[in-house]
Amino acid sequence: MIVPRAILAEPDWSDVFKSSSDPAVEPANVRCRAVASEEWRRVVPILEVAAGIGEVDHTTVKDLCVCVARIDQAERDLSERGLIVTAERGTVKNGAATIAGQYRTQLARYIRELGLSPSARTSITLPEPQHDDSNIWD
Repeated sequence: MIVPRAILAEPDWSDVFKSSSDPAVEPANVRCRAVASEEWRRVVPILEVAAGIGEVDHTTVKDLCVCVARIDQAERDLSERGLIVTAERGTVKNGAATIAGQYRTQLARYIRELGLSPSARTSITLPEPQHDDSNIWD
C-alpha cells in the first residue's frame, strides 16, 4: 500500500506581509502575499517528491518564498523609480538595488540547499549501496 505524502501547509502570508494602513505600502504587501503564495505552490510539490522535504523544512521553504516576493518588490521599485534616485543628499543609487542583490544572494543559497537548480541537482549524490560479499549462511 502506498501512503500519500503530506503536503507542507502553506503559511498564512498575511502573517508575514502584514496589512498596512499606508496606502503606499499596502499594495506592495498584497502583491508580496500573492508572489510568495505562487512560489510556494510552484516549488513545494516538486520538492516533496524530488528532495523529500518535510515539516522540518517548512521555515526554509517559507523563507525562499519571502526572498522571491521581496526580489519582485525591489525589482518593481527599480522599474518605477530607476537605478538612480534623488534623495536628501542629491542623486544616489536606489536602495532597492542593494536590497534585491542581498535577497538574490540568500535565494541562491536556498536554491543550492534545496536542489532547485540543474547544477544543484547534479551535485546531490545518493549513498553507494553497501556491497557486503559476506553471506551470513557461509
